[in-house]
Amino acid sequence: MSDTNKRNKSNTNEEIDLIVFFNLIGNAFSMVFQFIGSIFKSILSAIIYVIKVLLEKRKIILSVLLIALIVGVTLEKTKRPVYSSSMLVRPYFDSKYQLINNIDYFNALIGNEDYEAIKGIFSITEEEVKTLKSFEISPGPENENDKIVEYEEFLKQLDSTRAKDITFKEFIENRSIYSGNFFSLTVEAYKKDIFLSLDDGLNASFSNKYSERKKKTRDSLITLQKENIKANLKEVDSLQQVYIEVLKAEAGKGNATISLGAGDMSLLKDKSNTREYELLNKQIELRNELQKLDEEKVEDDVFFDVISSFQKVGNPVNKLTEKYSLIFPVISFILLFLLFLIGRIINFAQKYEK
Repeated sequence: MSDTNKRNKSNTNEEIDLIVFFNLIGNAFSMVFQFIGSIFKSILSAIIYVIKVLLEKRKIILSVLLIALIVGVTLEKTKRPVYSSSMLVRPYFDSKYQLINNIDYFNALIGNEDYEAIKGIFSITEEEVKTLKSFEISPGPENENDKIVEYEEFLKQLDSTRAKDITFKEFIENRSIYSGNFFSLTVEAYKKDIFLSLDDGLNASFSNKYSERKKKTRDSLITLQKENIKANLKEVDSLQQVYIEVLKAEAGKGNATISLGAGDMSLLKDKSNTREYELLNKQIELRNELQKLDEEKVEDDVFFDVISSFQKVGNPVNKLTEKYSLIFPVISFILLFLLFLIGRIINFAQKYEK
């Protein structure tokens, strides 16, 4: 066979392979489009079927929805109005743990109708106690900078190897309610002006032995630090007096030397950065440290700070879960539709068996 015939046969085979390949691709696309079309067709059929059922049973559905709407509106009108008010606080000395536990305790007392215990906690009448509905605590408002600072403080508590494995996103997602520094306390009640009467009882929720012991420990450490700083100040003052006396005694001389035990301190009159200047800077530094300790004790001298207190009159509570005029019709419609659908399925199954 000549080379020309061989080349022609090879080209013919390649053309056949390409035709088969393109046919396979075309069949695959056709199958995909047919599958997608069948899905849309099924969805359209289901929608038409639902509409058909609704049209056939429209009188029954409208009647039931109207009854459900009337019942829902009636319940909304007759139920006791609920009011809420919030307090924003910042706990110190880890008193937030006791606060969160006490909130759960208050809700348990309300659920068990232990009015005497609640009355003793908040110093209110039994009638006012019965108007309390619930207590709730949630993390207070915070911006992105607050979260970053909190994240950095958390990393300082870990070793360097472990700290690299925890990202900022993971920290934010996994932190608990105990992580924050600000907390919002929300009270719901049936009486709109009871909230200010609850201040004393809630304020007492921050007090506990652990926080008191932690505060005493902090105060003791501050006292020790202040005593050490005052002792250092006395030493600096003594050195300044000695230095001044030496300068007076060596007035007119080129230099003077004072022995301080650990080494000699050279005193040069023409030196701009003198030892006297260094002692003065040290004195200022120690006094600043002393001032910071005093400020710390004054700023954190309580177990909590109230950022914003309760309102005198609470706000009406309008929760979606208590919108009976909306919930009852929706539930009724869903139940009716399921009932009709189940009936159709049963009829289909009965006819199929025959």
